[in-house]
Amino acid sequence: MSEPETSEPETSEPETSEPEMREFADPEDEKLATLARSARARTGAAQGAALRDTEGRTYLAATVDLPSLRLAALEVAVAMAVSSGAPSLEAAVVVGGDEAGERGVAAVRDLAVSAPVHHLPR
Repeated sequence: MSEPETSEPETSEPETSEPEMREFADPEDEKLATLARSARARTGAAQGAALRDTEGRTYLAATVDLPSLRLAALEVAVAMAVSSGAPSLEAAVVVGGDEAGERGVAAVRDLAVSAPVHHLPR
């Protein structure tokens, strides 16, 4: 007589809806990612952005999508920094969308050629 075959129940890892975690060279950039996520969530915008200037001040913004004005979140954040007198930028994080956006990255480069611009899809 043969023994009945037993099969182990299939187990799968549960799916999580946690935001993508990423290692940043500067731990302060992780804070920017959290702020960018909060700006996006608060407004329901396509993107959220946060940046830090060389004085240590942070600026957060969301996409502006009006019939007469369309700005990516990073563009808004850079404009806020410039209008507040930021001398230069240390880093920027953009959350959402397919990319950080050419014009926003160019605006960051106008103030700081080597500042990292991180893009997180979510």
